[in-house]
Amino acid sequence: MSHPATIVLGVTGSIAAHRAVDLASLLTRAGRAVHVVLTADAQRFVTAVPFQTLSRHPVVTDLYDVEAGWQPVHIRLADEADLLLIAPATAHCLAKLAHGLADDALSCIALALSPRAKILLAPAMNGKMWQHPATQQNVATLRARGAEFLGPEEGLLACGYEGIGRLWPVEQIAARALALTAPGG
Repeated sequence: MSHPATIVLGVTGSIAAHRAVDLASLLTRAGRAVHVVLTADAQRFVTAVPFQTLSRHPVVTDLYDVEAGWQPVHIRLADEADLLLIAPATAHCLAKLAHGLADDALSCIALALSPRAKILLAPAMNGKMWQHPATQQNVATLRARGAEFLGPEEGLLACGYEGIGRLWPVEQIAARALALTAPGG
């Protein structure tokens, strides 16, 4: 019997973090092994409880979380991941990934990620932050390294502005993640 594809779902500190709960549910119901990693800022918007219940796996909330076995959890997940999906991905998260900073569980997983794993990023932020030259340079750097982006999309933003910055529709993020983790995907 083959094992289901493993998706590490990183959730960062955006108002859109609550939408990642539905994403975890969709991916789990589709037969993927979903391991959620919440940054400290994400935990200002959502808690681990719904993610753990829907994914049926413990949620990583700290670099120093301990589980059974000898291997650090962030290294185990980096080794096992078929896909690192970060949704929502903030400007701060993109900057950390582009510059190789590893100061929390999610960024350590990204830096230690198996070369066979794919990376899918779904940004969500204020439109000015998205369009800032620093963010655009970080996006270009990550794309050059093979990361794929979905969004952001245009619409009414939580800050009250109309423009680009909204999280891509969760169903479409899930569909792309499922395609990337399908046999031969």
